[in-house]
Amino acid sequence: MKKLVQIFVMASLVFACADLAAAQEEAGHKPPKVLVITREFVKPGKGGATHEKAESLYVQAMTRAKSPVHYIGMEGVSGRARALFFAGYESFDAWQTSEEAEQKDEALSAGLAHADAVDGELLEGIDHTVWYLDEEGSYNTSVDLPHMRYFEIERFTLRQGHEREWTDVVKLVKAAYAKALPEMHWAMYASVYGIASPAYLVIVPMKSGADIDKAFANNPKFAAAMGEDGMKKLSALSAAAIESSETNLFAINPKMSYVGEDMVKADPEFWRPKASAPAAGAKKAGEKPAAKP
Repeated sequence: MKKLVQIFVMASLVFACADLAAAQEEAGHKPPKVLVITREFVKPGKGGATHEKAESLYVQAMTRAKSPVHYIGMEGVSGRARALFFAGYESFDAWQTSEEAEQKDEALSAGLAHADAVDGELLEGIDHTVWYLDEEGSYNTSVDLPHMRYFEIERFTLRQGHEREWTDVVKLVKAAYAKALPEMHWAMYASVYGIASPAYLVIVPMKSGADIDKAFANNPKFAAAMGEDGMKKLSALSAAAIESSETNLFAINPKMSYVGEDMVKADPEFWRPKASAPAAGAKKAGEKPAAKP
């Protein structure tokens, strides 16, 4: 079962971004139904400020084009050096409409090509996956996203033909939290394209490391709600359903993100940090910025 229990204990679970952000003025953000994830593997020594500079080209282009599609960028704190970019859509039709609008914008398309060329020099590889919100597997899907700083992400790969056991695992977990920790939140995504199925993501936004401490402190409450027999059943079902799982921590990087005005207004110091004064004679970043998917 690995970290299944700890993952579900984490507070404030949900991810929301992209075109949904502009329509949400309230503090609570809801997760998009379609989640497109771009994963970039950075060459050794090419991360940090070097990668940030390349990614800024995407942000600049999106800003100039006043694109309604927003995304959040983050960098791996654990595991292989990489960056993730999350873009969300209300539907696959909305995703298609966005892609077509981008292609018709010649200035934005040119910027994309330029940024891709610059960014590509820093990467060992890149891939894209698409996920769909599992509403039945989710619980209390609302969170104060603008003030989150980290994402803990666990990917579950299921055994073929054992989706029913996975569904039973989720039902047991949800029932236990409704009983012992009803304030908990999480969203779950099922794989659609770009990765072997069946697979699921559990994404945990966190304000700080204190949220991780709180999760472990809440484990006894969860176990008590499950009971000894319930924990045994959960362990057996998890062993039957889950082939493998991997957990990693990512730090949100505002300089690599393009978010809506509601996000910026909620925490402007984080989402629009003041740039340091350029050195004398320094050139401005590339003339043809570009954008993320």
